[in-house]
Amino acid sequence: MSAFSLFDNANEPILFGIFGAIIISFLIIDLGVFNRKAHKISTRSALFQSIFWVVVSVIFGYLIYLNDGGAETSLAYFSAYLTEYALSVDNIFVILLILRYFKVKEDYYHNILFWGIIGAILFRAIFIFVGAYLISQFHWILYIFGVFLVYSGIKIYFEGDDEEIDPGKNPILKFTRKHLKITKGDFGGKFIVKNKGRILFTPLFLVIVLIETTDLIFAVDSIPAAFAITQSEFIIYTSNIFAVLGLRAKFFLLANIIDRFYLLQKGLAFILIFIGVKMLLEIFSIDIPIYISFAVILLTLIASIVLSVIVPEGKEEKTS
Repeated sequence: MSAFSLFDNANEPILFGIFGAIIISFLIIDLGVFNRKAHKISTRSALFQSIFWVVVSVIFGYLIYLNDGGAETSLAYFSAYLTEYALSVDNIFVILLILRYFKVKEDYYHNILFWGIIGAILFRAIFIFVGAYLISQFHWILYIFGVFLVYSGIKIYFEGDDEEIDPGKNPILKFTRKHLKITKGDFGGKFIVKNKGRILFTPLFLVIVLIETTDLIFAVDSIPAAFAITQSEFIIYTSNIFAVLGLRAKFFLLANIIDRFYLLQKGLAFILIFIGVKMLLEIFSIDIPIYISFAVILLTLIASIVLSVIVPEGKEEKTS
């Protein structure tokens, strides 16, 4: 049984402080300066935001390399970041489905995703640190994660692309509608309004609830995958949140073209299976080096995207 500690060395609290300052500063600037009024995010703006968050994430990874243990720790960060960043593609598809189901105006997309990300930052912190504490007390939980990841990977691999998801059947949505007073209008993008002294919730509030629920469901795959790469809660949380912060910009960038990368789902399934097997091999004292894990994750993602572009979906179906 190992002792639970939030930080592995003296430099991590400093890096975590830098991380916190970056997150808080840019969230305040984002909502308070650049996006004070509801408006549609252009593809050009989404591209610049996506590049910005990738660059910031890479710089932070370099700071880890300089101050927190060298190449191995830095590669663990980038492996966890890439895994979460890739898995969030499925998240984008479901978020788009929810927004379209509720017929949300595109002007409100940014504000909804902003508050959705705030929720993700808080809930994932709880998820990761509780998981880290339990693993420090019961190391065998890692092997349960490994089995779950292999199962999830196989399930995702054989999932049909035409499998329908109906947000209206979500039990949390049904519970919320039953116990809260819901209005019919969006009231200019507000989530909560007051009418004759009563607090009412708009349909956009339901959208937030569904998006937060969706993020937690996806975290059930991505966070165990991160624990398979490293047991450092500092590395897991920072890589996870940087990937989540890039999700919003990536949503606006990929929303209309996401279906073209039809092989990405197979690639993500392979990554989950690989990470799960890597974790289970530790039972037999077989350790796959982090640089091999990083290479497998990176090459799988590149191959999935490139093959999706080179081989049109129709041709792939005919040859299969």
